[in-house]
Amino acid sequence: MKTSIIAVGTELLFGQTVNTNASYLSENLNLMGFDVMYHFVVGDNPQRLKDKLAEAFRDTDLVILTGGLGPTQDDLTKEIVAEYMGADFYRDEKVIEDLKAFFERRGRHMAENNLKQAYLPVGCTPLYNDSGTAPGFALEKDGKAVICFPGPPRELKWLFENGARQYLEKFMEKKMCYRVIRTIGIGESDLETALLPLIDGQTDPTIATYAKEGECTLRVASQRDTNEEASAAVDEMTARITDIVGGYIYSYDDEELDEVVVRILKEKHLTISAAESCTGGLFAASITDVPGASEVIRESYVTYSSEAKISVLGVPSETIDTFGVVSPETAEAMAEGLSRISGSDVCISVTGYAGPDADEGHSAGEAYIGYVYKDRKGHVSLDTSRNFRKWNRNYFMLRMLRTVYLLITDRM
Repeated sequence: MKTSIIAVGTELLFGQTVNTNASYLSENLNLMGFDVMYHFVVGDNPQRLKDKLAEAFRDTDLVILTGGLGPTQDDLTKEIVAEYMGADFYRDEKVIEDLKAFFERRGRHMAENNLKQAYLPVGCTPLYNDSGTAPGFALEKDGKAVICFPGPPRELKWLFENGARQYLEKFMEKKMCYRVIRTIGIGESDLETALLPLIDGQTDPTIATYAKEGECTLRVASQRDTNEEASAAVDEMTARITDIVGGYIYSYDDEELDEVVVRILKEKHLTISAAESCTGGLFAASITDVPGASEVIRESYVTYSSEAKISVLGVPSETIDTFGVVSPETAEAMAEGLSRISGSDVCISVTGYAGPDADEGHSAGEAYIGYVYKDRKGHVSLDTSRNFRKWNRNYFMLRMLRTVYLLITDRM
């Protein structure tokens, strides 16, 4: 089904807000088999929104709008859509009950203008919003369909997963099955080259590669007459992909690497500690972002200076004087010192040059990860050849996660 997405809001045109809703909707709609043809952004202007809505419906059969459903006077999306579809409004009592409960739970007075959100187009399918105040809705006419979502990404995602997805399934001609595979340690071009025998001439299932900072994602999708046929096709292709690049795969379920690492640590009843220099605590933050991290992480240190590496971790000053603060020897000594003071099963360290500058004889993007895992110890060398500080720090953190993943899954 050909689809357009219209984001409504002057703040998007001013650059004050990033339009993450469009990427989220496009990704999920494409995974469901919808053909997203256009992205539009329109300010809070009634006539321009009317014109863009008419343009979208000329070329596509499904139009999804985000934003402009709130209680203020410039929230006009619902009114413009209802006028275009020839629908009057009715007062939805459930929305009123939900609004009152929302404000009562927060001990706040509900302004009268909030009741505007309780009026929905006659004949619509309401999408009740348990994540905010403005409901969404879906409306059909003459073979065309429109879905309206509130603008806040948290609310849009909740409504998509708790109503809109089920509504959209009736437009799917075939059953869709897909799997999102996460990899790290291989670039997108190398990944695609390795999989070219599977990608060339593909029909169904399809394989798509996506680059992300420091890692790559594969999407395997199949559309068949039954769920069972689609699922079997995806399973068969996944097995073929694993035979070729299995060493780089860390998730078959679209999990983040930190989630996978914490899950495995918990399953194996392992503890972890970290000593970070150039990443400044990014690794510890990624671990503690995962619910249940308190079961696995013991302690973490940011030992940025040489003095801190010596006084906190017990790195011998001779090691730093002889080999340098950014060196395999110092990284290993940091991990070994951390193991002594923490007693954790897994101890991971990092020292490096995030950039844009580096000491003479070194380059930005050079780093060393030290590790101690039970009775094993060693290091991993990195060199991104980039002078982008933020990118390097994030990449170092991801490679620390990958090192831990490989250690605790006995792959290194």
